Amino acid sequence: MSLFVSFEGPEGCGKTTQIRLLAGWLPSQGFDVLATREPGGTRIGDQIRQVLLDPAHTEMSPAAEILLFSAARAQIVHQVIQPHLERGGIVLCDRFADSTFAYQGYGQGLDLTALREITHFATGGLEPDATFYLDIPVSEGLKRKAGGDMAEWNRMERKQLEYHHRVREGYLKLAQQNPGRWVVLDAGEEINTLQAQIRAEILQRITNTETS
Repeated sequence: MSLFVSFEGPEGCGKTTQIRLLAGWLPSQGFDVLATREPGGTRIGDQIRQVLLDPAHTEMSPAAEILLFSAARAQIVHQVIQPHLERGGIVLCDRFADSTFAYQGYGQGLDLTALREITHFATGGLEPDATFYLDIPVSEGLKRKAGGDMAEWNRMERKQLEYHHRVREGYLKLAQQNPGRWVVLDAGEEINTLQAQIRAEILQRITNTETS
């Protein structure tokens, strides 16, 4: 039994916390779990991540941005995600290809058809079995992020407010287009309440996979 689960959401939605809690719980249920992130998750991907998120790289073009993200994605699929799935494990990924459609497609205005072709090439057609989307109003999410060290804000987080609104709207459109894969959750819920909802959904998906 293998299961590929991605977590998506606007800035400050809390998905990284939820992944950490889930990755700590699933092994106690007897599952072989790998938690990773995008961009990154490999030596090559981590180096690309530094280039992508460096606030100093204000001159980066949207085309260069998508190609860098896709390069990191191709590496993590080949080196990390696909091998673990082939061993029958569960992969939890902090962002995956849907981030490209939300951020570079709806946010930056790049052609969605072209993005799908690039993404299919980078992933070999791999898609998550389930995607948890933690929804939060843009102002609230950025307020959460601002509660930390402003000097640590990356290049994507520093973009204009209108951009972040387009990203959130893009995510909601993506979820509406594929309700069988997407699970939309209210990121304003208490952390443990959200985690309970995620665990219940994961167990249901595992059961469905085992009986299908």
